[in-house]
Amino acid sequence: MSEQPRFPTTRQMIDELLSTLYGGHPVGDSGVTIVGGDPVSPSPHRLADTSAAAIAAFGHQIAGLDGDRGAAIDHVTVDASEALDQLRAPFLATINQVLPHILTDDQSLLGLNDFYQTSDGWVFLLSTYPHLRRAVCEVLGCPPSADAISASARGWTAIALEEAVVAAGGVAVAARTSEEWAGHPVGRYLAPRPVIELERIGDGPVRPLPAMVHTDELTDRWAPLSGIRVVDNTHVIAGPVAARLLAAFGSEVIHTSRPDSPDPIGMLAVTGGGKRNAYADLRTEEGRASFERLSASADVVVNSYRNLTQYGFDPMQLAERHPGIIAAELHCWGPDGPWAQRGGFDQLACAATGFSFDEGLARGDEAGRPALPPTHLLNDYLAAYLVGTGVVAALRRRAREGGSWRVRVNLARVCMWVRAQGTYPVGHVSQIPMPPPTISSYTVTGPLGTMTEPVIPLTFSGHRTPTPGAPTLLGTAPAVWQPGSSTAEST
Repeated sequence: MSEQPRFPTTRQMIDELLSTLYGGHPVGDSGVTIVGGDPVSPSPHRLADTSAAAIAAFGHQIAGLDGDRGAAIDHVTVDASEALDQLRAPFLATINQVLPHILTDDQSLLGLNDFYQTSDGWVFLLSTYPHLRRAVCEVLGCPPSADAISASARGWTAIALEEAVVAAGGVAVAARTSEEWAGHPVGRYLAPRPVIELERIGDGPVRPLPAMVHTDELTDRWAPLSGIRVVDNTHVIAGPVAARLLAAFGSEVIHTSRPDSPDPIGMLAVTGGGKRNAYADLRTEEGRASFERLSASADVVVNSYRNLTQYGFDPMQLAERHPGIIAAELHCWGPDGPWAQRGGFDQLACAATGFSFDEGLARGDEAGRPALPPTHLLNDYLAAYLVGTGVVAALRRRAREGGSWRVRVNLARVCMWVRAQGTYPVGHVSQIPMPPPTISSYTVTGPLGTMTEPVIPLTFSGHRTPTPGAPTLLGTAPAVWQPGSSTAEST
């Protein structure tokens, strides 16, 4: 009988995540309990364990805010099964009893996002947005249908198709093995980096944490991030969910977007809870002025777009004008690596890093077909909790040390981190059924109607875990902060 593989424990994963945020120094007793663990799904990867570790690290930092203010520090508990469910949270939510992914102008578009066989392998093509779909169809010379794309893709090599779609302004990636990715320039660029990068990038004043908000156990009034202002310049899932977490724990969050490039309404609903939405088109002078006014008195700016340097809003530029700012970045391949100019999404990170070939083996798919994890999503929600962890750690360090800080999380690096925690033999997991959802839900009513979605899967020993507020429509709020105190001052 083969011996059970020896993997890092979830406690070791948590300690690794937290120690990188504090200069590699151990943080002592993490005050965290993880209930249950892998394998609980047909994935060879430790999806529940890594998700639980990321969520617990965020909870640990949130609990630490009260300790920094001299109050008792809560013990944090995470159930691994509920952590697994967080990876499929959008598929467990409803808006007026309708699944979010149905609320799109063209339901066929999501169905085109898939692995397509080429003459020598596989490539993942993504066409969720019109300009991405146009790039794929122009390169392949075919209409937007799965059969037409599949037929045309077979006439290309995987790498050639990847490069052609990217050159046309789209996003695509050839499916690679983990060994191929380890030797790839982007894989080599990402490998030595921690999964959460926290770096002091400039001087800035010490900004003590705002006073604690009164706690009312009956009304979810615990708001440890009250008084913190966050500009959420992100889209799709990972960035918006990270900002939603900060909003749930008390931050004032303003989400900024271009009026001509909206995310689908269902995506906005599952990522926009508790935020106000303002337009700030950085291509225009007026939009840049609005964004600058927000940034000048913000504590945190979260960004998931490329090329902000041209508008004057990259982390170093923000830190120069606004000492004490915390700039958080989410990218797929790294903002300054070999693929810095390439767009990327959760699924592409899985395909490029070897993760999807591992998943395909566990599914027993034909012809060596790669596959996405059984939760459908991975990096988006893991990255959201990792960014939230880094931001709260930066706020805590700024309160003690001062400084301007940069937080970075890259989706492909998240995949690499999950794989590094060990994989189960295919025969060990392939027959495990995907478990039914175990996570609790909450309901909130707002401008989009009545929404039910999974709770934040954290339990605190001394406080009730808050739930996000209702999402609002894009562009329905002015780009100004609410009157009231903030730790940030205009410069």
